[in-house]
Amino acid sequence: MQCFKFVVSGRVQGVCFRASTVRFVTKTHLNIRGYVKNVSNGDVEVLAQGDSESLDVLHGWLKKGPPLAKVLSVKVVKIDSFCNYDDFKITY
Repeated sequence: MQCFKFVVSGRVQGVCFRASTVRFVTKTHLNIRGYVKNVSNGDVEVLAQGDSESLDVLHGWLKKGPPLAKVLSVKVVKIDSFCNYDDFKITY
């Protein structure tokens, strides 16, 4: 299992980005655990733990986002410390 933090920039708040991300992970049965949350500067942060194939699929989806979003960039940071989550959900 690997753990990555994705920081999504652009028009990503107020467009159901968080809920759509949770729906995508659930609907596609990705082996992903962690969270998605808004950050104060207008970005969305996703902390995701999973196998590399699932993380690649999630990364591809984050580059596009839901229909009303306009993603300008996705910054990816590998987290070396242990991530331990039971599910994938929205946090505040």
